[in-house]
Amino acid sequence: MNILLKSVTVVDASSKHHMKKRDVLITNGQFEKIAAKIENPDGRKELKIKNLHISQGWFDSSVSFGEPGYEERETLENGLKTAALSGYTAVAVNANTNPVTDSKSDILFLKSKAINQPVALFPIGALTHQGNGEDLAELYDMKNAGAIAFYDYQKPIKNPNLLKIALQYTQNFDGLIIAYCNENDVSKNGVVNEEESSTRLGLKGIPALAEELHLNRNLFLLEYTNGKLHLPTLSTKKSIALVKDAKQKGLDISCSVSINNLMLTDDALQEFNSNLKLMPPLRAEDDKRALIKGLKEGIIDGVTSEHNPIDIEHKNVEFDNALFGSIGLESCFGALNTLFQIEDTIIFLTRLKSRFGIDEKTIEEGSEVNITLFDPETQWTFEESDILSTSKNAALLGQVLKGKALGIFANKKLIINN
Repeated sequence: MNILLKSVTVVDASSKHHMKKRDVLITNGQFEKIAAKIENPDGRKELKIKNLHISQGWFDSSVSFGEPGYEERETLENGLKTAALSGYTAVAVNANTNPVTDSKSDILFLKSKAINQPVALFPIGALTHQGNGEDLAELYDMKNAGAIAFYDYQKPIKNPNLLKIALQYTQNFDGLIIAYCNENDVSKNGVVNEEESSTRLGLKGIPALAEELHLNRNLFLLEYTNGKLHLPTLSTKKSIALVKDAKQKGLDISCSVSINNLMLTDDALQEFNSNLKLMPPLRAEDDKRALIKGLKEGIIDGVTSEHNPIDIEHKNVEFDNALFGSIGLESCFGALNTLFQIEDTIIFLTRLKSRFGIDEKTIEEGSEVNITLFDPETQWTFEESDILSTSKNAALLGQVLKGKALGIFANKKLIINN
């Protein structure tokens, strides 16, 4: 598609056009010309939107779609459309499907469903066979088929020797292990953060200790093996301190945080809203502040929407019985942009690309176009009518947000909100 973008602000620290207002001429999926003013050369389509900004395409390192097996929650087709309209040009899709994504054929199936889509789908293969935590899955075959990492979604690896072997084995082909940190024997049957609020609400708690104890063990294993590890959705103040120490030691480690833990605390649980039953749970104010500081200091590498659609039958029930999870693609940018300046927000939405082996395409003449279009100033309240997902289990409903994704231009296709 050939198009002329008029009067856009470029947000790309790797580009000489960073934070400058430019006209952008796109021809056959490449930046043909970027300049202060460009006359339309051939009467092509022009796009001019008030306060339009562009950046490198955003990446979400932890997205769940229901298909295969849970299509009532979200199909791949609708999930990828939701991602595009939410500003994401690439998503890493978790293996919490039925069947679990644990083989070469499963990876190829997911990739085939995303052929010619503007949003690039990067499958995450299960670390263990059927996600059972007992035997390693076909990691090498999945890597060759296109798996971007290996992870039993939100299931901690109980057997330390299994994680040790995985960290050693994947060094042969530069595989990335993702390890969820939660000591099940400590958090068993917990549903919310163990704090004053859990006692007041009469709900069983998940102590910060459960995350920190398991995290410490995983860091010992990483140091022993010299492997490559990503820690998803950390949630406590001490966890961030542990990761900081690990990075100072030179360990090959990265980590992310969920937008929900940046925006909310366990004080939001007063009405027993099951949309707020999350894993990791919403923590205390001190933890939230530490997560924000950790992002600013670069200890935390990126932010995920932790998009996890849950059907109404498993969500709109008593809090104890509801499944964990919230959708988040539609609201992640607006929420993050309420907490940080726009330049930092974009960094937090793109910084994990290199960690997961995804090309970073700078906004310069001659480069392939892979961009997100957005307005960073629009103030809006996230309502159910803003939800694009099939499931409606959104933790951030009712939140006042700043900034709105308008769409993407990727794979030679423009997808934009009307």
